Amino acid sequence: MLLGLSKIIDCPGASVPFSVNVDLSDLLYGECYPVSEPVVASGVVRNTAGVLVMTGSVTTTIHGVCDRCATDFDQQVTFPIDVVLVTELSNEENEDEWVFPLEGDNADLDDIVRTVFVLNFGSKLLCKPDCKGLCCRCGKNLNNEACTCQKEIDPRFAALKQLLEK
Repeated sequence: MLLGLSKIIDCPGASVPFSVNVDLSDLLYGECYPVSEPVVASGVVRNTAGVLVMTGSVTTTIHGVCDRCATDFDQQVTFPIDVVLVTELSNEENEDEWVFPLEGDNADLDDIVRTVFVLNFGSKLLCKPDCKGLCCRCGKNLNNEACTCQKEIDPRFAALKQLLEK
């Protein structure tokens, strides 16, 4: 979807609100497609001293399998939008991922929302930030119960363990 900005390009202090639903169900993340619901983006584009600044937020629900404990989960996520819109890129080699070129007098909201979502999404799908994962020996989910497995002793320290037992 294109957002028309012709009204504010030459008017410092002017603004244009936006609200859009973007379908990111085709976004492959690892082995799954965690976004099955529309991604809702809303905010405002302001002309600040001749610079077009887009601010707002991107919100959706993630449906995935935790990379640490293999539990299915649903999680509401919200990411901030804080990007700059320019009429042309001066140096494409050093292009900033938070700077987007306009298409004429329009901003491509689909491209901006997809980029903001992907850049803010973590490198792992986790059911919660402090997920403890699974025991590597017995496979218990350490978020639900403690494991009773004995820790293996490094063979280099086996002689020291014998001294402690005496």
